[in-house]
Amino acid sequence: MTGVTRKWTRDNWPIAAAMIQYPNRLEDGRSVQDQTVDEWAETVCEVADAGFTEIDPTDSWLRVADLSPQRRREFQDVVTAHGMTIPAISTSRRSVIDASLGDDYLAYSHRLIDAAAEMGAGSVSFGLFEPLTDDQKDALWFWTEQGAKNPDDPAIWRKAVARIAELGHHAADVGLDVSLEMYEDTYLGTADSSVRFVEDVGLDNVGINADLGNLIRLHRPVEHWLQMMTKVAPYAKYWHVKNYMRIEDRKSGLIATHPVPLESGLINYRTAIKLALQSGFDSPFLCEHYGGDGLSVSAANRDYLRRILPGN
Repeated sequence: MTGVTRKWTRDNWPIAAAMIQYPNRLEDGRSVQDQTVDEWAETVCEVADAGFTEIDPTDSWLRVADLSPQRRREFQDVVTAHGMTIPAISTSRRSVIDASLGDDYLAYSHRLIDAAAEMGAGSVSFGLFEPLTDDQKDALWFWTEQGAKNPDDPAIWRKAVARIAELGHHAADVGLDVSLEMYEDTYLGTADSSVRFVEDVGLDNVGINADLGNLIRLHRPVEHWLQMMTKVAPYAKYWHVKNYMRIEDRKSGLIATHPVPLESGLINYRTAIKLALQSGFDSPFLCEHYGGDGLSVSAANRDYLRRILPGN
């Protein structure tokens, strides 16, 4: 990795905190959308106190695209006051090919691109995965239950490609990258399918969010993480990172997984990041973790990334 010129080093590489551990719906029934500025500040302060200098206002927590311009400025002022920036914004379970809400989610995604550009972000992350089923909501770990699947239908594939290309052109016009999240049973549910999808989109600013954690946590056979990473590394953009321990017993057919810190799980991120960097990866990271004190584990993951990223 020597001799390569990059925008950032381990000391200043943007590594954002995800907000997946914070609910959108409050105990009193209100939405985070309706919180006061001081209430937003309490949450943002927790993230800053964990040592983060970047935050991704993930829309499972706060939909910045649906805030009024004034409220969006107020939120950004809170982020700035706590010494943080917003390098990217992620969406969750708002698929542009959702059978009933796809048109609404496409319009929302366009609003998000404009909001992200307004707030100084350089990337947006979209996915083709849909809301959790009732069985998934009832499970301890939602990925142990079957979720929705993208249709095995060439016409819907082409519709997805066209809509992502539409978003990609919009993003390019305002200087943003689009990162598409790998997720099981979607058109980005395997490394091969992910590569084929982004190649069908065919835009330089549209790449793959190489969230291999979404796949290696599944209680089913999956491709080896290194094989997947080798395939998607040349296309990698804004990257959600998390890790899982995975146990397989071929004789009994048992497969079990659970979340672990980044340096302790199945994916060797030292190797994965080297592969991405060798292919020209130059985008922010997002640290996320399910279970327990997800913010603290994410902070430890951030520190691990800073140890293994290049110093120059």
